[in-house]
Amino acid sequence: MAAVTLDCDDPPALARFWAELVGGEIALAGEAFVAVKTERGWLAAVRVPHYQPPTWPGAAMPKQIHLDVAVSDLDQAEAAAIRLGARRAATQPAPHRWRVMLDPAGHPFCLSTQMPE
Repeated sequence: MAAVTLDCDDPPALARFWAELVGGEIALAGEAFVAVKTERGWLAAVRVPHYQPPTWPGAAMPKQIHLDVAVSDLDQAEAAAIRLGARRAATQPAPHRWRVMLDPAGHPFCLSTQMPE
């Protein structure tokens, strides 16, 4: 099973967001590292001193990775992500096929109907 670890300044909050969004559960928790177990792998959040979120699509602080989350209904998935603390990115290259969102720590991720759920 693979793990993806996201840098942030508040691991517990970021892990709660991702656990709710992808239907996982927090399996390991501490102040500096929290891991979320899902059916398909692990997502983790780790505290990084002086964390700065990506400035996508600008290059001042480039994104290193982003996650794509398969959904069947973009509007419903976007509304759910926003309720959990995400925000819609200002730049939307193909909003009828995927929505670019920013998680609570500023990491870009996409909600996409282009992949099977």
